[in-house]
Amino acid sequence: MVSSHGLFEPGNTALLTGCPDAPLHPGDRRLVVIDQNVDALYGNGIRAWFTAHGIDATVVPLRADEAVKQWDAVSTVVDAMNDFGIDRRREPVLAVGGGVLTDVVGFAASLYRRGTPYIRIPTTLIGLVDAGVGVKTGVNYERGKNRLGTYAPATATFLDRSFLRSLSLRHISNGLAEILKMALIRSEDLFVLLESRGAAVRADRLQGATEDLSRAADAIIAESIHLMLEELQPNLWESALERCVDYGHTFSPTLEMHALPELLHGEAVVIDMALTTALATLRGDVAEAQAQRIYDVIRALGLPLWNEVLDDPALLDDALRDTVRHRDGQQRLPLPVGIGRHRFVNDVTPAELRDAARLLRDHAEGHVSSAGALVPEQVGA
Repeated sequence: MVSSHGLFEPGNTALLTGCPDAPLHPGDRRLVVIDQNVDALYGNGIRAWFTAHGIDATVVPLRADEAVKQWDAVSTVVDAMNDFGIDRRREPVLAVGGGVLTDVVGFAASLYRRGTPYIRIPTTLIGLVDAGVGVKTGVNYERGKNRLGTYAPATATFLDRSFLRSLSLRHISNGLAEILKMALIRSEDLFVLLESRGAAVRADRLQGATEDLSRAADAIIAESIHLMLEELQPNLWESALERCVDYGHTFSPTLEMHALPELLHGEAVVIDMALTTALATLRGDVAEAQAQRIYDVIRALGLPLWNEVLDDPALLDDALRDTVRHRDGQQRLPLPVGIGRHRFVNDVTPAELRDAARLLRDHAEGHVSSAGALVPEQVGA
């Protein structure tokens, strides 16, 4: 992973020399698949950068959001690679966009001629800290989240936080959800940092407007990626099925696809985390005061605690059954233990899920006090 601020600013040469396995020289060609929204904002500057450095770039804008994360998008990229006449040995595809775009391009590259190298340039926070870190690619199939995909590590990932300045706060929050995931299961220190500085860093879009905000943003991003890599690297191909990085990803795939396009990926993940926090509270693994801190941070980061899809208990039952199929006959469900630790369980029942959903709804609607007691309805409220 290569960090560089202002990757496509005229004098920046990180993309030329930052990856020894895929250097760029004058006269080289590159196929650049770019999210169409990113292209509208940055496309002219990106094209100018390639021209200035003597690179013959073919830029292909692509719509890339969860609603179109389907096989047709992969086919479009494969067609572009074929039309380009790509030399799979020497011409890695560049994917410039968020997690959906890099997933689609990575999947297409893994299929074309049984494997063509690709380089990721994530432009969203969730792309920086989640989709840009692992080796999985994929698209949705019917109502299955990432049901089609491959394991295909990128040749390199270039991290440039300057892209985040044009993101909506909702999409900043979307990425912060994945960072909060790592904090809740692995690092109380990261949680405390999000608790104390997360709202301000979010408002600043991680641009570092002040020295203090810059230090906080650097620490949040660096620690999140470090923790993610620490978990993923020994188990890249998921031969071990008890993965704490699956926290927040037991119920969220089903919830996200059912609510599509209402919920962003990180929003579905954080609702899953809120639900399993409530479950862990009922089991005595998370104290009421700790749960309240978690819910307060979720709100402070601009994320939802609740969505009406949770009103359908059959949906949670379906999600749990699908998880058991996916995890070789066991739930292997990561639950928080306090803040910053976790354990795996295999005995969650539908009745427990209903109780947890009711408790979470009470928190979301403000019917639970910070001490955990039910608050009487206010007359006339």
